[in-house]
Amino acid sequence: MRSLVLAVLALCFSAITAAAQVNIGFGGVAHDATQALEVTSDNLTLNQETGNAVFSGNVIIVQGDLRIAAGEVIVFYGTENGAQDVTRVEATGGVLVTRGTDAAEGQSAAYEVVTSLMTLTGDVLVTQGATAISGDRMVVNMATGDGTVEGRVRTILQSEEADQ
Repeated sequence: MRSLVLAVLALCFSAITAAAQVNIGFGGVAHDATQALEVTSDNLTLNQETGNAVFSGNVIIVQGDLRIAAGEVIVFYGTENGAQDVTRVEATGGVLVTRGTDAAEGQSAAYEVVTSLMTLTGDVLVTQGATAISGDRMVVNMATGDGTVEGRVRTILQSEEADQ
């Protein structure tokens, strides 16, 4: 009986180890948030009072290998050492975030450029190869790959061997 219990515990530990190997971060390598942001959209509205920019219609933002697509994006600027830099990007309207073959989608996203924190909310779905994770909210540090998914989390863990 004891050997059966040990075998079950070993099997559970193997499953937990496999789950722990699922990396929520995108692309498998650290993201470089110091790269320039390239924005393409159908429309641009500048708010002279706040200095923020609102891009709308088929918005695509590229920063290195990070790509964000959305219906509307607000770019927030901050001043540090006399230079005006992008500090935050808020996307709404069917947001899709990709790095390499990894992808995440949700209803909205906030990207804190300085800290490299990406937060997706609303029916979040993350796909990485054969692995899929869904939930209400995802927060991932793009520089480290550490992240969490919260709110009725559901996942399908597939070994790479099963794909072959």
